Amino acid sequence: MHVMSNTTNLIHTIRDLLAQKSPRKALLLYPQFRRQKECNSGVIPLILKACSNLSLLNHGKSLHAESLKHGVDIDVTIGTSLLGMYAKCRDIIYARKVFDYMPQRNVTTWNAMVAGYLFSGDSASALSLFKAMPERTVVTWNEMIRGFAKIGNMAMARELFDEVPVKMKTVVTWTVMVDGYARNGLMGDAREVLEVMPKRNCFVWSVMISGYCKMGEVEEAKGIFNRTPVRNLVIWNSLVSGLARNGFCEEAIVAYREMQVDGFEPDEVTVTSVLSACSQLGCLEVGKGVHSLIFEKGIELNHFVLNGLVDMYAKCGDLNTARSIFEGMSRRNHSCWNSMITGLAVHGKCQESVELFYQMEDAGVKPDVISFLSVLSACAHGGLLQEGLNIFSKMEKYGLKPGVKHYGCVIDLLGRGGRLKEAFDLVKSMPMRPNDAIWRTLLGACRVHSEATLAEEALEESSHIDSRNSHYVLMSNIYADSEQWEKAEEIRTAMIDKS
Repeated sequence: MHVMSNTTNLIHTIRDLLAQKSPRKALLLYPQFRRQKECNSGVIPLILKACSNLSLLNHGKSLHAESLKHGVDIDVTIGTSLLGMYAKCRDIIYARKVFDYMPQRNVTTWNAMVAGYLFSGDSASALSLFKAMPERTVVTWNEMIRGFAKIGNMAMARELFDEVPVKMKTVVTWTVMVDGYARNGLMGDAREVLEVMPKRNCFVWSVMISGYCKMGEVEEAKGIFNRTPVRNLVIWNSLVSGLARNGFCEEAIVAYREMQVDGFEPDEVTVTSVLSACSQLGCLEVGKGVHSLIFEKGIELNHFVLNGLVDMYAKCGDLNTARSIFEGMSRRNHSCWNSMITGLAVHGKCQESVELFYQMEDAGVKPDVISFLSVLSACAHGGLLQEGLNIFSKMEKYGLKPGVKHYGCVIDLLGRGGRLKEAFDLVKSMPMRPNDAIWRTLLGACRVHSEATLAEEALEESSHIDSRNSHYVLMSNIYADSEQWEKAEEIRTAMIDKS
């Protein structure tokens, strides 16, 4: 009796951990079942779900072996969980083997196999299996529409939507269709479906707000928000995050305050968005207020919130607090490292920024293109020429292709160091066409070092640039600085003639 009670309690605990999105903790409890030398059919689907969430294919295979050993793999629930695990771990071939081996299948099993094919991008097999299904449910139709929308095949998604039997076309089905259009940037189509929905839920309103914000159509998003009959936290978050993401930072902060007046408590999503707005505006005091509210309301300090705090304090110039939060984090992702590296660079701590970049490498975190841009910018501002060149050469090692901004930093570095010939050679060897900023950087360096001959070559090379007037001005100033007054006047005359 005691063993049975203990087993039931463990199952409840594992189920709760999965609901709280803590699959790793749930997985750690499984050895307690193994010590009891039993293969409980109630716990295996839960542990397989944890494996799926963590993409632990080998662990899932071990559970499959245990199921075979105890003969419980023929159970329809366990079999369905097994094929779901294989599909989510991207072993679709083995998922199909499990499906074919099962002596009994229910509609959930068929749905899981169809979803597995869609998840792996095999829409043809998904459609073939869908047509062979002996029975379909609302979930079946919704998964098919969602799956085709996810891979961008909106024509097929719409065809399926139109085929859904009237009795099965629920508010969720309509919402899945709207969401599919919105995720693919087809806001006109999303709007058409929204307008004819017989009933709307809160989620569909938030989908429309987020979709318009993703496309940069903020006024349309605000129009939808104002039409929303009943608002919840998700809808408010869609507006606040959308405003912040599009640079409407003052409005994001106003909406954040109005949300609280409306009786909604901020959560992790809210504060992350508002911290982003504070970062962009340099509003340290508002950011500090958000930080206080996080502790006051007991908001979870997940990675998004911690990254937001580091980014806000770093960009607002409170580097000590930013560094303190950064150092206290148990795990740091790219965003956090990049925020700290950038913050140090922007506020003149160039050598510290470079050192932090090296610490990032030592910690086993692979730098991304933003990491390199941040540290190269620090090198350019700090005049760390050799350091910058060494770091730039590492991009190939990490399999990253430099963008025009990376080249701009290195050209700036070489120009500041007086190595103008190398800078010009780099401009000419760039895999993409140099933009106006690149040429202005090079010509600016030529002016600083009074290098009129190379500047003339650069001016000729930049002849395709539309905003060439600024280059003529720089060239004229270069001649003037070297007291070549006649050439300076010729350039100004040419500039007037071309205008």
